[in-house]
Amino acid sequence: MKVLVTGGAGFVGSHTVVELIAAGHDVRVVENFCNSERWIVERIERITGQTLVLDELDIRDRAALLAVARDYAPDAVIHFAALKSVSESTEMPASYYDVNVGGTATLLDVMQQVGCKHIVFSSSATVYGQPESCPVAETAAVGPGNPYGRTKLIGEWLIRDCVAAPGSTLSAAILRYFNPVGAHPSGLMGELPRGVPNNLAPYITQTAAGQRDYIRVFGDDYATPDGTGVRDYIHVVDLAKAHVAALNALSVGTDRELTLNLGTGRGYSVLELIETFSAVVGHPIPYQRQGRRAGDIGECWADPALANRVLGWRAEKSLQDICADAWRWQQAIPGAVD
Repeated sequence: MKVLVTGGAGFVGSHTVVELIAAGHDVRVVENFCNSERWIVERIERITGQTLVLDELDIRDRAALLAVARDYAPDAVIHFAALKSVSESTEMPASYYDVNVGGTATLLDVMQQVGCKHIVFSSSATVYGQPESCPVAETAAVGPGNPYGRTKLIGEWLIRDCVAAPGSTLSAAILRYFNPVGAHPSGLMGELPRGVPNNLAPYITQTAAGQRDYIRVFGDDYATPDGTGVRDYIHVVDLAKAHVAALNALSVGTDRELTLNLGTGRGYSVLELIETFSAVVGHPIPYQRQGRRAGDIGECWADPALANRVLGWRAEKSLQDICADAWRWQQAIPGAVD
């Protein structure tokens, strides 16, 4: 299958490109490198042994995107391109709506013009907001508490409306990620935030490497076993393989629209994650407890049963695998922090 991947040099996108190529798909990437590095392309090529076809453009550039789509005539799109920081989205919401909603609308219009029939959409568990109970199933109420989550939910609505439009031949898989972590086991690719990490795992590895003084643990009075927040951490390679499985499900199945949670089905606390990283690294990683951050929730982990059943997929890698691969990646990029 010919697959156009938007944001294919990003954290989840790059790993998915590797898995798509391994599965025998023909891949072309569009990327503007606002959240990624150009040298990741060379890393993808080293892992896959194939030259990657890439067009540097912004998905809001309708003419440029349409030219690529007409030239390539993709069978499917996997759509990662987006701004992705919850905290930043509260500071610059207009930009988040412009890129995440406007870019998705432009992409869907271009897909319609060239007759592309399948889209796999990178959504987020942030669409659930504060869940009433865990594990969280796809039937849980949605109510994102920040602009980033709202842009993802609006993206879902846009896609469903396009699927339901009269005469539409579009089918869609909407994938709600929980917490992607880890790195490629080769040590060639992984999460590389610019500036101070927004996510916990790279903050832990940077602290373990001596690039930061300590980890700030926000909140120790939640109704959880050790008082710290509990999350569902899924290895990025497991997550990438789920995208390939979703693409296959759309191409051979009868469902026009799938909305699926991608997680492990188990939650780990912040302290459990730090302790596991410490065991992998071989020394304690310093941390300090601080007050809760506004908007944070106590616990959130997935019920992945529907994805397990519909895709024939399940997360296989352990928390130890996550920490070992993330640490291998961190060691390969010394000094890669502002």
